[in-house]
Amino acid sequence: MLEFFSQSWHWSISGAMIAFVMLLLIFFGQRFGVSSSFRALCSIGGAGKKIDYFNYNWKSHSWLLTFIVGSMIGGGIASTVLASPEPVQISQSTIDDLSELGIKTPSTMEEGAGFLPTDVFNFDSLLSLKGMIVIILGGFLIGFGTRWAGGCTSGHAITGLSNLQLPSLVAVIGFFIGGLVMTHLLFPIIFSL
Repeated sequence: MLEFFSQSWHWSISGAMIAFVMLLLIFFGQRFGVSSSFRALCSIGGAGKKIDYFNYNWKSHSWLLTFIVGSMIGGGIASTVLASPEPVQISQSTIDDLSELGIKTPSTMEEGAGFLPTDVFNFDSLLSLKGMIVIILGGFLIGFGTRWAGGCTSGHAITGLSNLQLPSLVAVIGFFIGGLVMTHLLFPIIFSL
């Protein structure tokens, strides 16, 4: 049974499942977006007493909080019980591009699973200029951008586009442009520091 779940599946299976979930959400009048869970968590923590934005009925998002907890549990199961005996497989061109930036990719599990480049994402990097830019400033910009765009990539790209919302199309185009600018223009500058 574990072999069945741990094998590579065709991309269309994920696509069909996303479409099924979206049909259910549309039918029940709900929206999907992971960043909405942060608003709910802040509301649960009492932030609504001081900031009006968080003063809303968070219980309407209880299903989303269940999804987030389930995603964390599923990620834990996938990375332990269903873990591949090899690091994440990425294309040779990506390995070459990362190598030019000074980022090593693991070839064995002893070197790491390869989900995050340990050359960049570690506690020692927080004390360097490069680490502060990538981890701290990057994290702030992701949070700020999510709020400014009115949602995260999953909310706009999955829910917004399936509901044919023009603002979501604009946001998704902006996400792609931002990703291309970051990858091809800013990463070489940041990783040369």
